[in-house]
Amino acid sequence: MGAPNGLRPARLAVGIISAGRVGTALGVALERVDHVVVACSAVSHASRRRAEERLPDTAVLPVPDVAARAELLLLAVPDTELPGLVSGLAATEAVRPGTIVAHTSGANGIAVLAPLTEQGCTPLAIHPAMTFTGSDEDIERLAGSCFGVTAADDVGYAVAQSLVLEIGGEPFRVAEDVRPLYHAALAHAGNHVITVVLDAVEALRSALAGHELLGQQLIDDAPGGLAERVVGPLARASLENALQRGQAALTGPVARGDGAAVARHLRALADVDPQLAQAYRCNSLRTAQRARAPEEVFAVFAEEGQP
Repeated sequence: MGAPNGLRPARLAVGIISAGRVGTALGVALERVDHVVVACSAVSHASRRRAEERLPDTAVLPVPDVAARAELLLLAVPDTELPGLVSGLAATEAVRPGTIVAHTSGANGIAVLAPLTEQGCTPLAIHPAMTFTGSDEDIERLAGSCFGVTAADDVGYAVAQSLVLEIGGEPFRVAEDVRPLYHAALAHAGNHVITVVLDAVEALRSALAGHELLGQQLIDDAPGGLAERVVGPLARASLENALQRGQAALTGPVARGDGAAVARHLRALADVDPQLAQAYRCNSLRTAQRARAPEEVFAVFAEEGQP
């Protein structure tokens, strides 16, 4: 997929603050389309090693020096560090007027970049809607991922769109005032799915412990065992069904209105881990609401002290 109107944006000198999972992945993606990462900051041992591995020809410099060299400055720091970083850069006047300054925070729009915008920079929020683990798969996943973009005007949106399209992503607009809701939706999908799956794996491990067949392993507290092999295909199919079929993808005892089965589940889980039972109860209640389950299902939650 090319840039808008078939135009290829000018090659940019890119500076990255800092050399974490997201910053280096984007740096590699931009270099693959002929931009040049001229400098990055890296404080920790892990970030220095990551910079050496992914961006071996890039100078590792202090933050003000990275900013001074960049035509496109990527601020790839945790959300909580972003306001302080922006204020510090503005105070040092290290960023040249006309520099494109883009952060990768999902929770923030461009308001957080105001101190640099006032100094003549072009502010962009370009958030890859993807989870990053630090593996090489992160880089490959960028192509085909969606990117939530917030800009100050049409020129800013055009710049952001071109950059995202170049690396194979799909840009979409996110209004400044809905960034918190946008971020909450992605956190719910990206983080809580992991929690639900790992809870299910732990419960299954407890159920199967001591009953393995020859050659099977449960592997406590490490991925790759029998429980993961059982849950994996089911969870993947459920995710695909949800994305393709919506509400019709719901199956199981709640969707069938089998309140007795739900009650048995809650008792069994409580014997293993009361907190796990509580999580199951909350998710079952939400599933019942979505499925418009019969009253006998909701009665189970009332008996368990739920609304």
